[in-house]
Amino acid sequence: MPDTTVYLKNYQPPFFSVETINLNFDLYDDHALISNELKLTRQHEGPLHLCGDELELVSVHMNGQKLDQSEYILQPDALIIENCPDELTLNIVTRIYPQKNTQLSGLYRSNHLFCTQCEAEGFRRITYFLDRPDVLTTYTTRISAEKKQYPILLSNGNLIDAGDAEDGRHWVVWKDPFKKPSYLFALVAGNLACVRDQFVTCSGRSIDLRIYVEPGNEDKCTHAMESLKKSMRWDEEVYGREYDLDIFMIVAVSDFNMGAMENKGLNIFNSKYILARPDTATDQDFADVEGVVAHEYFHNWTGNRVTCRDWFQLSLKEGLTVFRDQEFSRDMNSRDVNRIMDVRVLRNSQFPEDAGTMAHPVRPEAYQEINNFYTATVYNKGAEVIRMQHTLLGKEGFRRGMDLYFNRHDGQAVTIDDFVAAMEDANHIDLTQFKRWYSQAGTPEVLVTSNYAQGELTLKMQQYCPPTPECHDKKPFHIPIRFALFDSKGQQLAIENEILELKEKEQSFTFKGLSEKPVLSLLREFSAPIKLKQNLSQDELLFLLKYEVDGFAKWDAAQNLIINSIKDCLNLHANKWQIPSALISALKHVLLDESLDADLRAELLTPPGFEDIAMQLESVDVGAVEKARDFFHQQLGWYLYEEAQMLYQQLWTSEDHRMNGPAYGRRKLRNVCLWLMMKAKESAALDKCQQQFIAAQTMTDQIASFSLLVNSTNQGLREQAIEDFYKQWSKEDLVLDKWFTIQAISELPETLNHVKMLLKHSAFSIKNPNKVRALIGAFCMGNPRNFHAIDGSGYSFLAEILVTLDKINPQIAARLANPFTRWKRYDQHRQRLMREQLERLGKMELSRDLAEVISKSLLVNEV
Repeated sequence: MPDTTVYLKNYQPPFFSVETINLNFDLYDDHALISNELKLTRQHEGPLHLCGDELELVSVHMNGQKLDQSEYILQPDALIIENCPDELTLNIVTRIYPQKNTQLSGLYRSNHLFCTQCEAEGFRRITYFLDRPDVLTTYTTRISAEKKQYPILLSNGNLIDAGDAEDGRHWVVWKDPFKKPSYLFALVAGNLACVRDQFVTCSGRSIDLRIYVEPGNEDKCTHAMESLKKSMRWDEEVYGREYDLDIFMIVAVSDFNMGAMENKGLNIFNSKYILARPDTATDQDFADVEGVVAHEYFHNWTGNRVTCRDWFQLSLKEGLTVFRDQEFSRDMNSRDVNRIMDVRVLRNSQFPEDAGTMAHPVRPEAYQEINNFYTATVYNKGAEVIRMQHTLLGKEGFRRGMDLYFNRHDGQAVTIDDFVAAMEDANHIDLTQFKRWYSQAGTPEVLVTSNYAQGELTLKMQQYCPPTPECHDKKPFHIPIRFALFDSKGQQLAIENEILELKEKEQSFTFKGLSEKPVLSLLREFSAPIKLKQNLSQDELLFLLKYEVDGFAKWDAAQNLIINSIKDCLNLHANKWQIPSALISALKHVLLDESLDADLRAELLTPPGFEDIAMQLESVDVGAVEKARDFFHQQLGWYLYEEAQMLYQQLWTSEDHRMNGPAYGRRKLRNVCLWLMMKAKESAALDKCQQQFIAAQTMTDQIASFSLLVNSTNQGLREQAIEDFYKQWSKEDLVLDKWFTIQAISELPETLNHVKMLLKHSAFSIKNPNKVRALIGAFCMGNPRNFHAIDGSGYSFLAEILVTLDKINPQIAARLANPFTRWKRYDQHRQRLMREQLERLGKMELSRDLAEVISKSLLVNEV
């Protein structure tokens, strides 16, 4: 395969600007005809190079004259015209076949619905264009289709004209007054129902809000609509950003590669993140809908009005917008618990990415396939880099920087450097060193030692970042570490500044005038995406669990206590395993402490997952880790059984089935109690579990009990629950995704064989990304004990799936290959088995998407 690497250092501005683009779509069941009129003006010397992918060129006209084939160069991925005047009008007609587009990139037809996905490079699969984010222009779009089958025709902007045509067809014209790059173009055509509402902006303008869904799903849109209105109001109040068009539309589609897409004025969503009703969606689904709706709406300013100059700057919009949606979710719900959830995602997804073969900076220097860089590093670590700037500048300083950023760059395609410069200039601060967070990959490790003598506490900090493929010798990061000091009674001591700024490889901080040795709490609110290496004793961790008021720090103390206990087990023979009695007492206190928020109590009682333990180990023996985790879970349940049973019954009796934050927390805590009971005494707790499964009025309660039943050793009850759940929800596509997932992550033996059987189930389709993620992705990424089976069967299964899926949807195949990128972290036997599958795949003809992941995974960098 030829080298297709793109380098940031080679960036050049476009040779032409596009003044306007007029598009005409004639949609038919078996093809689409696209007429494209471009008005172009030369900016620099060079040929006109238009991107194209799998297009059938019908004709090309320049300034009204049809071009002969000798007057342009047609390549598989481009249309090149070398001799162009400085100003020209180009008319291009292409034919495409959306019904054959299983990649779901560009214009595709699925479930009798035409839909587009143009980020990152999908527009070139529709028509020839300068398909790059720094080419901004205004779009006028005409769509025609058969009226009975496609009564709804949508695109970006405002509807300016519509009418009927011959042969039962009709047409519409949409005009977007705001310049945008091609990746923000959108089109939808189909038979859709519409749920409408209104929003009045801070300046008094009335905005028409519309959510389009498949008929029959209208009753699942209430939460999404309320989330949209909350998002619009929050962005006005927190950032002063008012919506700019007169209409805001959302379309929910079943076949979609991503979670959602922020196309200007016409957001297209995976239906998973719109459709929610208490009986069909869990409390977490409700939270996800709220967060994703907010994320895509916030893109209107951080991504649309100000966009990326090139794809290396992807985190400019994504990291910033993730930070904004995280803060929105914290304001709408529990600030502590939402922060814990953000950190859990970062540690379980991004930290392993930083330690794997696909490690890359937040702003990468090179890529082969841009779709492979929609990663946890760009999104979640990018958000943490924004958060650190917020921490360093404070709320008011960060807002000043944001205001300057918008004022300077509205309507432009800019860089991460432009964003940081706005923060610097608005606050008269130098962030040169801080920008290393954007250019250096890897997760910094900070080693902390302390010394207390004669009323002085001295902290010595050393930072180190492990080598990554792009760089072995890392320069020191600028790391903000939020901290607190507590006296022996648990009272927080007054300090002048709660932020320590670590800038050197080694740095010391001294605190004077202390009457006793304080207990130190570092990295409160998880103020930097680092691994903190601090040798706190069990007593100090128990102290923080008891007295810390920062929710993240309290939770982190609990996690460290449990991780230390499990690691101790791994170092001992199984017959010597035990859990410290002090830890049991502390967790029992949490279980019964009604002064704590129920949501936070549930998080404190939930033991670390497999990834949390694996991250602490040099070489991961999956079987040993899972055995130790099983022991801890069973023992924890045993020691807390009576209290958990009592609290479960109390919370079950008082359940009000409401859909709000306090109710979410109570349900989460109650289901943790049920989990503890089932782990300790399954036979005694099965009746409660079955009762909840049958009587549940919310999907949260039903899925919690269903999951426990699917993991039950009682085969009859397990199979009955699987059958009953399917019969109840066979008509609800998104609920069936949960049905697939719960079976795929079952801890019982023979799960892989069961997954293989489910691949043949009538409700499964390998062409649907949600189904692939729900069954195959859940097994390979969420079931470590079965995926990492000692015989390598899980690895063979994934490799076989990748070969099949790569021919259908390369983007999804590349993302599904993620477990293979982490092969070096496991024991020698599993390393060998995984590498064998990688080498087998490396010899095959693969898509550019999957080939990049496999080739980078095979690079042996002894870093």
